[in-house]
Amino acid sequence: MRKCVDYALKNNITVRQADLQQKFAGLDLTQSRWNELPFANFSGNSGYSAGRNQDPTTFSLITTGYLFSSYSLQASLDLFNWFSKKNNIAVKDLNLKATGAGFEKARNDVALNVALAYLQVLLTKEQVNLARIQLAQTSSQLESIRKQVQAGTLPELNQVQLESQFATDSSNLVTAQSSVNQYLLQLEVLLNLDPATPFDIESPTVDIIPLENIADLQPEYVYGLAKVNMPQQQVDVFNVQAAHMSVKVARAQMYPTFSMFGSLGSAFNSKAEQIISVTPITPVIGKVTVNSIDYSVFPVQPIQAQNFGKVAYFEQLNQNFRQSVGLSLSVPILNGGSLRAGWLRSKLTLAQVELTKEQNSQTLKQDIYKAYNDATAALEKFSANKKAVAASQKAYDFAIKRFDLGLLSTFELLTTQTTLLQAKTNLLYAQYDYVFKIKLLEFYKGQGLTL
Repeated sequence: MRKCVDYALKNNITVRQADLQQKFAGLDLTQSRWNELPFANFSGNSGYSAGRNQDPTTFSLITTGYLFSSYSLQASLDLFNWFSKKNNIAVKDLNLKATGAGFEKARNDVALNVALAYLQVLLTKEQVNLARIQLAQTSSQLESIRKQVQAGTLPELNQVQLESQFATDSSNLVTAQSSVNQYLLQLEVLLNLDPATPFDIESPTVDIIPLENIADLQPEYVYGLAKVNMPQQQVDVFNVQAAHMSVKVARAQMYPTFSMFGSLGSAFNSKAEQIISVTPITPVIGKVTVNSIDYSVFPVQPIQAQNFGKVAYFEQLNQNFRQSVGLSLSVPILNGGSLRAGWLRSKLTLAQVELTKEQNSQTLKQDIYKAYNDATAALEKFSANKKAVAASQKAYDFAIKRFDLGLLSTFELLTTQTTLLQAKTNLLYAQYDYVFKIKLLEFYKGQGLTL
């Protein structure tokens, strides 16, 4: 059984799904921690523009086409948000612990189901053995009766009655073997094995399975241990703590947030120009006429003529480099009541989680008390069935002797035989039921499952 449980814990789909949920919760926790770091984004673009638009570097209106590039780096950091992010990290951490306990619960549930299926296989195999022994006895009796009928010492009715019983016993054997195959298939499903794969289990004698004394498994004592050891109770504790922190997170979102921001940027334009040289010139600035003679007028000092040229790419980026830094305040005022509704909803969720925890505790206590009462009843039933088997065996032995002496009819013999078989079957059921109930109490106690 231990090999079956270990294999199921590695391959069962439910356990593997619970493991994935645990990994998702771990990823959520990691992301919530990253949210404490500053947000930073870099953007860049390049393209061609034509038509009337604004030059991104000189901001003058132009109509010629040009190539452009721009780059921007922006960052922001929350300075104070009423511990919203810190509490959110606590929520994600508690969720991770809850899913971890849920993973252990899934493992426990699978282990318990494997143990139950294993015991069911053992029980049905014992039933097969009983049915096979019963069939062998009936076959032996039928052979003896046939000889006596042929010899004329017994009427043929006795043979017919035993042949009918032989057919019934054969059918019971087939049914028992079918039950073994059915429970083996259930066990294969729990182990996530291919049903086409040959599979069987070892069959230890039920009498050698170690059992704790029922006197040491008092329900209140077991419940006290189960509250600490059972994963479902740990899940509930973590869920309640996470719900408390979620209320704080929702409340913090209704208060102002203080942040710091900063940005860096630059741009390039293929049409951008700059002065590369200056040439002094003395152009004619007018004319005057003196005594009917025209004279050209020149400036007193030469005029500086500017010569323009293209601005290099990286030089433009350097010239257009800009920076900004500042503080921001965000105050939620009117938002359709969504933040307040979220806060009230988180409080209701907390109340709901607390009720779930209380309900699960009550269910656990009820299950433990029921398992204890069932174990007590199974023990008494097991003791009574042992006496019934002993009495039925004694009656059957006497019936065989009387039948051999011709003092008992075949019908009466078969009735006694059926009573013995039923008593043995009831004893098997009672014994395995008692074993399982004790194992269930041991499981709640935190001892695991052992056969």
